[in-house]
Amino acid sequence: MSNILQETKNNILYLTVNRPDKLNALNRETIAELGEAIKKGDQDPEVKVMILTGAGDKAFVAGADISEFYQYSVDEGKDLAKSGQEKLFNVAEKSSTPIIAAINGFALGGGLELAMACHIRIASENARMGLPEVSLGVIPGYGGTQRLAQIAGKGKAFEMIFTAGMVSAEQALEIGLVNQLTTQVELISTCESLAMKIMKNSSVAVGAAIKAINAGYEDGKNGFEAEIEAFGESFGSEDFKEGTTAFVEKRKPDFPGK
Repeated sequence: MSNILQETKNNILYLTVNRPDKLNALNRETIAELGEAIKKGDQDPEVKVMILTGAGDKAFVAGADISEFYQYSVDEGKDLAKSGQEKLFNVAEKSSTPIIAAINGFALGGGLELAMACHIRIASENARMGLPEVSLGVIPGYGGTQRLAQIAGKGKAFEMIFTAGMVSAEQALEIGLVNQLTTQVELISTCESLAMKIMKNSSVAVGAAIKAINAGYEDGKNGFEAEIEAFGESFGSEDFKEGTTAFVEKRKPDFPGK
C-alpha cells in the first residue's frame, strides 16, 4: 500500500498521507514519496493547485516516526534533518504550484512543519498544533524553528517550542498560523473553494509571486530585487498578454498558463 494517495480532479491534485494506523507519522519512505509526488504535480501543466491532507479523521500528520530514529548518532541525526528538508519540506515551500494544507486533526512536530512548508493552511475546528520536540530531548529539524518564527513571530515560536505545548485551532488562527477555520466535514470543500479562486488567475503569475515572497526569507537574497525581476519577466508571458488584453476589452481572461 502506498504511503501517499494521489488523485487529480478539476486541475487539483489531492495528496493524502496514508498511514492512519501511525496517525500519518512521517518516516523516511513517506517523506521521499511525498516529495516526489509534489515535484511531479508541480511539473504537470494540468495541476493548478495541490491540496494536502492526512488519512482518517484524527490527524493531518502527528509527527515524525520516532521508532525509526531514536537510536541515531549525531551524524545520522544531521543527515535525517538535511535529507528531509531537501527531499520534502523545501520542495513544498518552493513549489511554483500553490499547496493548501488541509489540517484535519493533529499536526505535531514534523506534521506542523509540513503544514508550515505549504503556502496556505486551512484547519478543521478540532485541529491541534504544536512542536513538542524538546520534550524528547531534541529540537524541530524540518524547518520548524525557522518557519514558525516567520509565520507567527519570534516570541510565539520561542513559547511554543520551549513549552512543547499544543495550540487549538482557534489559537492558531489568532496567531496567523492558519488562514481559515472550518468544520471537519467542510474542510476539503473549503480548500476547494479557495483553490477555485486561485485558479481563476494566471498560474504563471502565481508561481512568480511564490518565488518573490520566498526570496524575502532566503539568506543572500533581496526580496525587493527578486520582486522587480519577477515583475519584469511577467511582461514576457502569454498570460500577461491575455490578462491585460482581456482587461482592456472588458472580458474575463482565458489564461493559457504560459
